[in-house]
Amino acid sequence: MNLAALQQQFQAAVRDGADAGALLRGNARGLQAYRIAYPARLQEALQDNYSALHQALGDEAFATLADAYRLAHPPSEPSIRWYGAQLPGFMDSWAELPHPALADLARLDWALRGAFDSGSAPALRHEQLAALPPEQWGQLGLRLQPHASLLELQWAVGPAWHALQLAREAGVEAQLPEPQPLEHVVLIWRSGLQPQWRSLAPDEAQALQALAACPSLADWLALGSETDLAQRVAWLQTWLADALLLSA
Repeated sequence: MNLAALQQQFQAAVRDGADAGALLRGNARGLQAYRIAYPARLQEALQDNYSALHQALGDEAFATLADAYRLAHPPSEPSIRWYGAQLPGFMDSWAELPHPALADLARLDWALRGAFDSGSAPALRHEQLAALPPEQWGQLGLRLQPHASLLELQWAVGPAWHALQLAREAGVEAQLPEPQPLEHVVLIWRSGLQPQWRSLAPDEAQALQALAACPSLADWLALGSETDLAQRVAWLQTWLADALLLSA
């Protein structure tokens, strides 16, 4: 039996409870240790990637979710870092989910983890933009930092997120407000080593989405009316201050 076949047999024995054959002959306790450690390690990985969700659900309910997800979506990536990528979508159709807003809380968790270890590039600064000759302004292309993203949510999970954070800092159990339906967009990015997020008003979300699609700053500024121009410039200054933008 070649190495690949041995690995597949061992995987089936640990993950699915299949017969291990001669792999661990005379060492049934060793095999049982692997069978116990496998789901436990995956649950730890989920808990690490979804810390706010774990806090909101509590240990017992989170363990139930982790078991259900593991059976539906066993690991498929070489790195355990990516285990749990499909969890929010799985939660959307999971019959035992206490509240549908928890899936959006999971989406926010995962996006923040993505911002933490995504790449970055030297940001375009206000001083650099101001130093450009006026004739070059219009041709300037802009794009978001690799660690920045826009996340569409269906529930207002911000109040719950902040309640969880305050409870964690105080070392007490969180009292979560009842989530309210709210279609909105959240901006997620990293400042230094710290992931950040904020909810966007619909007009700012549309403006930021349009900026990424426009070939130049002049095209983006021309999308709105003259009365919109001051607001667009104000947004641009905010995005520059948050180090969100790169020159394309």
